Amino acid sequence: MPEFILVIIESIRNFMDLGGPVLYLIAALLVVMWFMILERILYFRGPHKQLVRAAIEEWEGRSERDSWAAHQVREQLVSSVAVKMREYLPMIQACVALAPLFGLLGTVTGMIEVFQVMAITGTSNARAMAGGVSQATVPTMAGMVAALSGLFLSFWLQRKFEQERELLSENLTLDH
Repeated sequence: MPEFILVIIESIRNFMDLGGPVLYLIAALLVVMWFMILERILYFRGPHKQLVRAAIEEWEGRSERDSWAAHQVREQLVSSVAVKMREYLPMIQACVALAPLFGLLGTVTGMIEVFQVMAITGTSNARAMAGGVSQATVPTMAGMVAALSGLFLSFWLQRKFEQERELLSENLTLDH
């Protein structure tokens, strides 16, 4: 294995040790969140277009589009495509919201570590408290960075969902 990869792995391991066990939760949350984000981006680039095309073809194949039943079919077509578009969006938004909360959990566990050190060694041993302070601050930062990394794309995916739903609704015209 190339040396720079070993250096990267070692740096990640040191960072994870510095922040404590909560960083593993944040890392797992980050992997899940980004998996869902990438899946949604790939969905909009591929299968979504085919689903929209099929819905439009089904609508265009109808001979009658003015009755109450035709309106219900149109709404059903739009809704079925919208359900597929929105598939992971609430989970992505939940991951974005959970990341800073996991960071705060790390803050609390790190402060507990500081208080335990203070109880055992007293308040004069700054070196002994430093490990707990890093366990309190590193997860907070990691949780905020994780949330920020998904926040923009979460908003973009939500906006894309709304635009695509509106566009499909407009493409399924009521006139012949």
